Amino acid sequence: MRPFSAALAISIFLSLALAAQTRKPAAARNAITGYQRQLAQEIFAQVEKTVLKRYYDPDYHGVNMKARYAVYSRELAAAPTLGRAFRDIAAYLAGLRDTHTFFIPPAPTWGFFYGFRMRMIGDRAFITAVRPGTDAAKLLRPGDEILGLNGYGVTRGDYPDLTYDIYQLEPQGGLAFKVLDPGGQVRQVTLRTKFVQHSRLIEMETGVFRYQMEGEQLTHLDRSRVRREGNVLIWKLPDFIRSESDLDKAMGQAHGCTGLVLDLRGNPGGEIRLLKYLLGFFVSHKVTVATPKGRHHQDPVEADPHGGHFPGKLVVLVDSGSASASELFARTVQLDHLGTVVGDRSAGAVMEAQFYAYNAGLNDIVPYGVSVTGEDLIMPDGHSLEHTGVTPDVLLVPTAADMAAGRDPVLARAVALAGGSITPAAAGKLFPMIWNPYRLDE
Repeated sequence: MRPFSAALAISIFLSLALAAQTRKPAAARNAITGYQRQLAQEIFAQVEKTVLKRYYDPDYHGVNMKARYAVYSRELAAAPTLGRAFRDIAAYLAGLRDTHTFFIPPAPTWGFFYGFRMRMIGDRAFITAVRPGTDAAKLLRPGDEILGLNGYGVTRGDYPDLTYDIYQLEPQGGLAFKVLDPGGQVRQVTLRTKFVQHSRLIEMETGVFRYQMEGEQLTHLDRSRVRREGNVLIWKLPDFIRSESDLDKAMGQAHGCTGLVLDLRGNPGGEIRLLKYLLGFFVSHKVTVATPKGRHHQDPVEADPHGGHFPGKLVVLVDSGSASASELFARTVQLDHLGTVVGDRSAGAVMEAQFYAYNAGLNDIVPYGVSVTGEDLIMPDGHSLEHTGVTPDVLLVPTAADMAAGRDPVLARAVALAGGSITPAAAGKLFPMIWNPYRLDE
């Protein structure tokens, strides 16, 4: 069982389903066909069956899921496009208000690239990076505050639904922004999306996806990265889906250091197994991370100490993109007084879910999936982190001017708390943005 975040589970499934010849980019979409509608109805029926049988709360939080199914079945029957049909399936599940229960539609054969990264900073949305050579690089800049996207405001509450819609349910041929730059100027910006057609998946390894596209073999680049500043080790860990040996290697570099900054900003979570293993470097006795609560009894999630205990100061960085296992790690650090948590309030997406993969159709097999929460995870203080997140011990976020200048005052503060020293400008250069080759959506 893995505590998946939406981003993590979807990215894994998309890597497995690149061969599905079912969807075209926005510019080439037509009205839904009768066959596509039939497939969507078949998919919807299986999604409902899975949720009713597997969801951790047999009362579904008081939501009448049968009634919702009837409503969205009628909506699906009238959906004008395949993307709208997928939205109806997603809307059926959205009634549960559960971050780990969601529909994963059939993957497109077209990769789409908007050319920017955005993130909630506090309660406001900002552009955090733009890809060189794209429309975004000409029209947007890091530090631009997003006042509107496709005519809608962007708030912390609706941000997950917004990104799920434009990245997973129905990729857009273009995006219209209203932005406020650090100097106070408001601009209207419309970006064109870059589409690239994939060929086929050639293999998948743990935490490393390999593809063949346009005659080239490409490798996933979101790798663990380590830097050392004096006696402080700075470790940027992008997820919890790598191997124990990867964690051993990074922690091996902490030998002789008096402080360690673990940067979990943007980390969407991953495997409970790796969460427990990583905690084993910082605990001197067995600790309870969380107790599962569901239809069936589950043993508590516990972490045991193991060889290589780190004796120095631990500082953990989180932000609005830190979800699931990364939130469990940060909260355990707080509850067991293992170190200091710095940054922004985390995502509040912490449940234990199971991913179910299915196929639809007879002649053309269409893979799709659904993630269903099997257990809530109750922390030792009696609370769940779902929709709450982790509030850092030191609440600190970059300003628009910091983002525009490439400064990272949050990392600089974390290094200082760990016993080291680095300027915000130097901290901003430690881990430059890595843009994946044109193969997966950004």
